[in-house]
Amino acid sequence: MSKSLQNIIVLGGGTAGASTALGIVNSGKFNASTHRLILITPRSFYVQLPAVIRTSVTAEGDLEKRILMPYGDFLKGKGEVKVGKVVSFTSTETGGELTLQSGEKLDYSVLVLATGNTWPGALNLPEEEAKAVESLKAWRAKFEKATDVVLVGGGAVGIEYAGELKDFFPTKKVTIVHNQDALLNETYPEKFRRAALVRVQKTGAQVVLDDRLEELEPSESGTVKTKKGKTIQADLVIPTWGGRPNTEFIGSSLGADALSTTGHVKVLPTLQLASHPRIFAVGDIIDWKEQKQQAKTPAHAAVAAPNVIAVATGAAATGVYKGSMEAIIITVGRSGGVTYMGLLWGLTFGDWFTRLIKSKGLFIDMTRSQLGLPAPAA
Repeated sequence: MSKSLQNIIVLGGGTAGASTALGIVNSGKFNASTHRLILITPRSFYVQLPAVIRTSVTAEGDLEKRILMPYGDFLKGKGEVKVGKVVSFTSTETGGELTLQSGEKLDYSVLVLATGNTWPGALNLPEEEAKAVESLKAWRAKFEKATDVVLVGGGAVGIEYAGELKDFFPTKKVTIVHNQDALLNETYPEKFRRAALVRVQKTGAQVVLDDRLEELEPSESGTVKTKKGKTIQADLVIPTWGGRPNTEFIGSSLGADALSTTGHVKVLPTLQLASHPRIFAVGDIIDWKEQKQQAKTPAHAAVAAPNVIAVATGAAATGVYKGSMEAIIITVGRSGGVTYMGLLWGLTFGDWFTRLIKSKGLFIDMTRSQLGLPAPAA
């Protein structure tokens, strides 16, 4: 391959990174004779994160064979997937250089940061596929053995875990401890937050609001105590709070002023970094007032992809991100859940709608189709 080719590098192989890479190569304006697209990811496979919760609870359906999706040639020969981990990078007026953990160095003309969140508990999958499968099976064994499960965090992850556990293990005691006076957060209207509470309680799960755990390890007597003094039976405590932006190496590479106080990457509406116009950021890591969700990232990619090509070819980035409608679809087991759409006055839907949209299929086939990922091996 000619050394004159300039690299456009997308760093991260989750939905944001994969969608942006696809948007670049399918734009009709990507010139493979002048530029090379490289997507760098620490995993050789895409993880359908919304399905990991159920997959870590039950072996039913062998979901691990479907939610860990090989990339294959999803860029259809117009780009390449490189498995590796970037530990640092530089930024100049004309591009920069990335250093991988292996010691390899790659230069870039334009860089897209799409490194996503890091997650606690079972959602924190190892980067090797075999070890990821082992981890899921190990979590299943923990859940099956446990009698009293305490979930620390009453956002979407905690609610979905409660739903899956009570669906597959109806006799287990499951308790959510949440540090706010209603489930979820203030992004959503009180009516919807109440509906989520009612739906969770319908499963038989217990909910402790406006309180928090002092320790995450059960005592020798098999209990945990909340800050307000409530004692809860527990032989398994699971952190189910939200993800944290995977941006530490970005701050150390560009300086702390590139990040917000929460560790998110500061971006302009063009999704460029203010002091680094050849660097873009998309997905859960951006400092934007919106909920961090997989469903938001295609809208980021739709803005970033043409802007990346513009900058790579010497033009100005003109597309701007204006935010996305707030919506959330929360499964409560295989047959129900609650959904909120920020349309009109705010619409709330229950079991039938949520089951139809998400609970049955967990977006697995839809995601595979949207990203052009190959079917699992037979």
